[in-house]
Amino acid sequence: MSERFFIEHPPTAAEVTFDEAESQHLAKVMRANVGDVVVGFDGRGTEYQIELTSIGKKKVIGAIRSQAEVSREASRQLTLAVALPKGDRQRWLVEKCVELGVARLVPLLTKRGVAQPVEKAIERLRRAVIEACKQCERNRLMKVDQGQSLEEVLAARPAASFLMHPSGETLHHDSILPAKEVLAIIGPEGGFTDEEVAEAAEHGCQIVSLGPRILRVETAALAMATLVTAVPGP
Repeated sequence: MSERFFIEHPPTAAEVTFDEAESQHLAKVMRANVGDVVVGFDGRGTEYQIELTSIGKKKVIGAIRSQAEVSREASRQLTLAVALPKGDRQRWLVEKCVELGVARLVPLLTKRGVAQPVEKAIERLRRAVIEACKQCERNRLMKVDQGQSLEEVLAARPAASFLMHPSGETLHHDSILPAKEVLAIIGPEGGFTDEEVAEAAEHGCQIVSLGPRILRVETAALAMATLVTAVPGP
């Protein structure tokens, strides 16, 4: 059985009880049988080999046969603070960020934002993180924070912080190489206001561009993720 299954509550003993959604997937979709061995992961970095011992429609139980810390994380921690795009583009953005190894996604509240990160939307994105981790074999969940203002993001910024804007200088690898943690701030479809750009610069952010073309929100986010995670860490 090739699919991976999320363990919401890391086991404290030698037995695992899958939550209702994963249990239903095992029982109804995968048609799992007692004795099947599946791979589970807890979202905190541990991977498990689990032999199924009880199959119910809403409750599947298994015995842990082995476990190991298996890291498939990027060598550099990237936080993306992004003014979310509309609709299904949010889920697509999350899926690709997980695949590329982004450590943390912060829905950014801006003056020209088009999508508000309400609680239900955040929960959908967090579920999308789990599904993407199952597919790409990542064992540590990308964090999805509650919405934050630009001021809040800037208050906790690491030394290597960049705001994406067409007026900025072209971003070079040399700016990323020394950093263990990177923050990239990406604005909404209508762009940042001049005041927001000035605020970021006052807080020490580098104002940078990814080229002469105007990129969509999710394109800019993934281009930055690719640049940061592809460059070997310090």
